[in-house]
Amino acid sequence: MKKLVLFAITVLALSGCINYEQKVLIYPDGSGKMEIRYWMYVPDSTAANSIINLGIFIPDSIRNEFSSPFVKIIDITTFSDTTDSTIHSVVKIEFSSIDSLNTIKAFSQSEFSLKDGASNQKIFTQFIPPVTTGFGIDGSKFFVKYVYEIRGDIITHNATSQDKNILTWHYNLNEIGRGKTISVTFKPYKLKETPKWIYYLAGLVLLVVIFYLFRKKKD
Repeated sequence: MKKLVLFAITVLALSGCINYEQKVLIYPDGSGKMEIRYWMYVPDSTAANSIINLGIFIPDSIRNEFSSPFVKIIDITTFSDTTDSTIHSVVKIEFSSIDSLNTIKAFSQSEFSLKDGASNQKIFTQFIPPVTTGFGIDGSKFFVKYVYEIRGDIITHNATSQDKNILTWHYNLNEIGRGKTISVTFKPYKLKETPKWIYYLAGLVLLVVIFYLFRKKKD
């Protein structure tokens, strides 16, 4: 087993590190959807076969890592892209409570938490565990990216960028250090899918329709 682990690390060091991207949609009640993508550059076919055999790009092995009675696996896809010599895995899941993600093996160190805050606010956190360096790995070329769409009004956050209610945390391996905690405080929308501006827009459209109907009758 030790030889296998050492071989795996050596292969990763020689061929490149895995890039990781996690996209999450959190509904006001704490349920949501998640899509995970990870990929790596493997120009050598022999190294690619060895990496695939390790399990990180085998659907059955991935399913075992993400299986939980509290989480629904929607889809698992693995593929190779010959245009840039990369191999990919895509995992899509749904959860009834984001805290339930802690029951997944793959997230054993992630420490997902959604707690009540002040004035009907929610506080969400997730820990990004440290990544071991060494074996010639260039940490500046490896990155992790976490994208959260929050169905609510965002109060505070420590994201690296924000686009309305979509927050992004983007780090390379060197920036992770001993680990980082991503955090956001938000006030959930009253309904699962519908922010207030939808109602305002619907009301405006209704007023316009009534105006034109009234004008048509008058003519």
